[in-house]
Amino acid sequence: AAAGSAMRDASSVQPLRRLLLTLLAQTALAASTYEKSDPVVLYANKVGPFANPNEVYGFFSLPYCRPNELEMKREDLGPLLKGDRPTKTLYDIKFREDVPWKTLCKVTLDQAQAKAFKQAILDDYYFEMMLDELPIWGYVGELKSKSGALATLIPRELDNSTHYFLFTHLDFSIAWNENRIIEVNVSMDPLQRVDLSSGSRKIEFSYSVRWLHTDVPFEERMNRYAQYSFLPQSFEIHWLSIINSFVLVLLLTGFLAIILMRVLKNDFSRYTRANEDLEDDEEETGWKLVHGDVFRLPPCFSIFCAYVGTGAQLFTLVVFILVLAVMNMFYPGNRGAMYTAAIVLYALTAGTAGFVSAHLYCRLSGSESARWAWNLVLSATLFPGPVFLMFCFLNTVAIMYNSQAALPFGTILVIMVIWALVTLPLTIIGGIAGRNMAKGKDFDTPCRTNKIPREIPPVPWYRQGPCQVFMAGFLPFSAIYIELHYIFASVWGHKLYTLYGILFIAFTMLVIVTSFITIALTYFQLAIEDHRWWWRSLFSGGSTGIFVYAYCFFYYFGRSGMFGFLQTSFFFGYMLLASYAAFIMLGTIGFLSSLVFVRRIYRAIKCD
Repeated sequence: AAAGSAMRDASSVQPLRRLLLTLLAQTALAASTYEKSDPVVLYANKVGPFANPNEVYGFFSLPYCRPNELEMKREDLGPLLKGDRPTKTLYDIKFREDVPWKTLCKVTLDQAQAKAFKQAILDDYYFEMMLDELPIWGYVGELKSKSGALATLIPRELDNSTHYFLFTHLDFSIAWNENRIIEVNVSMDPLQRVDLSSGSRKIEFSYSVRWLHTDVPFEERMNRYAQYSFLPQSFEIHWLSIINSFVLVLLLTGFLAIILMRVLKNDFSRYTRANEDLEDDEEETGWKLVHGDVFRLPPCFSIFCAYVGTGAQLFTLVVFILVLAVMNMFYPGNRGAMYTAAIVLYALTAGTAGFVSAHLYCRLSGSESARWAWNLVLSATLFPGPVFLMFCFLNTVAIMYNSQAALPFGTILVIMVIWALVTLPLTIIGGIAGRNMAKGKDFDTPCRTNKIPREIPPVPWYRQGPCQVFMAGFLPFSAIYIELHYIFASVWGHKLYTLYGILFIAFTMLVIVTSFITIALTYFQLAIEDHRWWWRSLFSGGSTGIFVYAYCFFYYFGRSGMFGFLQTSFFFGYMLLASYAAFIMLGTIGFLSSLVFVRRIYRAIKCD
């Protein structure tokens, strides 16, 4: 009640959020209006181990009471990507009509069916149902050791020392207001359960329905889901944690900026005095010495430009998604909306990749280069290629397990059509526009590039590439570490993430810190007369993605209860893709920041 009161108070001071929630609840949910005694369809969506959010199966993969013919509800792209497959059930529920107790069906389990239920109880299976687009969750059963205590930590193999209790009665509590359904809950009656370990095979499934009136308006019925995972205490801790990280990051970047500016000021003064003193025969040292090589084209610069273009596209995609999230477009009732938005926005922002990649490539190599088309092919496949290969592997694993996580062929075809008819043409159009804008323009370097590359002096191991890349990723990762925990708990758990304002702040911190740390490390690299900064800046900026993937191992083994090959492959496979995307995006940010910095400092000095 206190949480509900707090939610209503919060919504009263957020009129824009409430208006958006009202419009979206009425359009996206398409919930029904009912008259008294109208039938209300209850859909069974999925079952699966509670610890494995991606290991989901059809509800009727367990021997529950099933209709003679399964009738599935049509779903959009987003819910299908989430693994939702709602199927009609035999429950006879009518609007505002109580059901004290009613038999659903009577079944006699054979040995295989009883074993299926026992294995589901052992693996802590939960089920998800849907009533008027409102999700309902419950457990299949519970374990109890024969000594009388609840069995929580036991081997994942069936044994004879444990009771396997199957819940056979569901009690539905449904709240209504006017002609709308506002809230629905389900509870299992502990007095009506069957001990499968006793050899019982005849089971009677039953249910009851209670209708309760509520004053909560229909437009606010999703608020309880939006605030489900964040009590006021944890909400305050969340804000305090992110503010603490923000202050620390601000101080560190501030100190770094001050130190770097003082060092650059001394360098400029030293180089200016050296130019004015005609009798000074001392040899130049430091970053000015490599002015003839600092703008030399990097090796494999076609692939390099493609990475930069892909990173620009991913950055644009993330910004758009965060803006939509802050506008509350991804409220909990809008199932799979973020998946749909990510696919559509990735397709629509493909022109960014083509434009940035082709524009940079043509300015580096000349607009008349005949290989700019190959650069566009790289831009269109550097990210979708690994995604497709990983998806084929994981979808095959899901099909082998007969899991609902496997996408239907029609959904796969739709995604491929979107890539072929939207993403690829926009990439080509953006590439043509970038090439045309680069015509007649060179790279505009402040220094002339020597024909022969300068030899790079040896440096200590701690100033070489691997150590520099490691240091570059540590500080940005520390800025998002706290928020990363909440994101993982939402994506790879059952908690709901709705604090997108905090996420936007964390993302802003990440971009700022990545830019500053990459600029600083680029300066230190040039100061030791190492001019190979192009790829190094991209790897330094993107190294945060490596830290994110390393965090996956800590989360999997130390913070989650996930198990099994299906869930393990999904977790590490999709997190590898997410880390790869973060690597490309942050690497692009690091390179572009370093490029601006390098061009600025070399314009400020006189170079022979």
